[in-house]
Amino acid sequence: MSAHANAEYSGKNQNYTMVKAFEWYIKGGGVHWKRVADLVPELASIGVTAMWLPPPTKAAGQNSVGYDIYDVYDLGEFDQKGGKRTNWGTKEELVAAIKKAEEHGIVSYVDAVLNHRFGADRIETFGAVEVDNDDRTKEISDKYDIKGWTGFDFPGRGDKYSAMKYTFNHFTGVDYNDENQQTSIYKIHGEGKDWAQGVDKENKNYDYLMGADVDHSHPDVHADLLHWGKWITEELGTAGFRFDAVKHIDRSFIADFVKSVRAETNKPKMFAVGEFWKDSVEDLENYLDSLGTQFSVFDAPLHYNFKEAGDRGPEYDLRAIWDRTVVQKRPIDAVTLVENHDTQVGQSLESAVNPTFKPLAYALILLRPEGYPCVFWGDLYGTGGENPQQAVTQLGDLLRARKLFAYGELRDYWDHMNCVGWVRMGEPDKGRKDGCAVVICNGDEGLKRMEVGKEHANEKWTDVLGWHQGEVVIGEDGWADFRCSAMSVSVWVKHDAKGREEFKRGE
Repeated sequence: MSAHANAEYSGKNQNYTMVKAFEWYIKGGGVHWKRVADLVPELASIGVTAMWLPPPTKAAGQNSVGYDIYDVYDLGEFDQKGGKRTNWGTKEELVAAIKKAEEHGIVSYVDAVLNHRFGADRIETFGAVEVDNDDRTKEISDKYDIKGWTGFDFPGRGDKYSAMKYTFNHFTGVDYNDENQQTSIYKIHGEGKDWAQGVDKENKNYDYLMGADVDHSHPDVHADLLHWGKWITEELGTAGFRFDAVKHIDRSFIADFVKSVRAETNKPKMFAVGEFWKDSVEDLENYLDSLGTQFSVFDAPLHYNFKEAGDRGPEYDLRAIWDRTVVQKRPIDAVTLVENHDTQVGQSLESAVNPTFKPLAYALILLRPEGYPCVFWGDLYGTGGENPQQAVTQLGDLLRARKLFAYGELRDYWDHMNCVGWVRMGEPDKGRKDGCAVVICNGDEGLKRMEVGKEHANEKWTDVLGWHQGEVVIGEDGWADFRCSAMSVSVWVKHDAKGREEFKRGE
């Protein structure tokens, strides 16, 4: 299950919750690892148990977010591409942040960018053919020599950690010919060299994405990247990976990488989640089935359901929110999310969820048992850029509610298109006798009559968020009427439940 690695390595016995510990426009300049370290106590207090860190490896530019990867073995240690640090800080600061997080029961996951390389040290001449952008299997030129940026010597690092240097033989394609300054998609020519076959079939073959496309079938590349997986896990003490752009990487390589790192490190339950960003649960299921090892994917279809629900408002039937999603089909492998750095306002895959719906969406992924939720930094702390977005109001309290009360049997009350509710019954045998009753409405104010159990008869319950005032008294039969304001969420809990003092409102 997605959260098993978190359970194994965090040492915490609670609901497990990941935070995506950056947003695209967050201040760089080498200060982020210190920022993360400073926020660790706060993150732990609200219930975060894992951090997905931004790419820690050296990019083509020192102030790059990191997806234009240059050297996977440089974590801010060597004077390359403008200096020693990365956009996020130095290696020493990274190690310190991960160690501090571990001390607070938070594990860390590395963002592994293994599809491509940028910032080559020199130009090489080699044979290539141009291919059609919309059909990468269709060659539209004869073979001819081009000059491409494919020579990676890593002069600042030398042979430390790895003696591997990259040349055009280690790539399958590029998108620029320096000979004539022409941009196109060039497939590198060579014996047995072709696009990877275990990739998404968009554009007939979606191996090529950007930059110098890594040839994972080359034995030297394959061996060095598997070595890197083991090295970085042990070097940093991390507990897993988020794999960037996996629909462009041969799935056999991803499977080999995951199996190898689990076998070669002291983390046999290492977490692995892939960014296979596609609104097709069938394609996502097929991908998971093909790997032959436990793997997770981000639930892109659920994100798009949230996007549609937010755009349509009360016209959207909340009972359809789970339709054709990964968390519905195979919750054991689903990492659920509302937003990420690609979907946020101003980014390449912009599909931002309406801010008025975000509290409802977060209640859905945080307060139910299915899936491993990932909370976006921008929703927790706000985003920058030309069009900054505000943090989701009291998202920290929704996380606290997950940490404290979202346990036990689930009882659903999904009998209205604009007002749905559920009860978590708690786990008295594990010392968690206080559950919760949740109501969400995407229309007018609503009411749900729900059962919390006769053992709670005559108790007074209030909304821990404070968004719906007043109190509910549980009937002798264990039932009560729980209300929710228009386009809102209410999380009802016994007024003196253990942990209520952690909430700022809802007293």
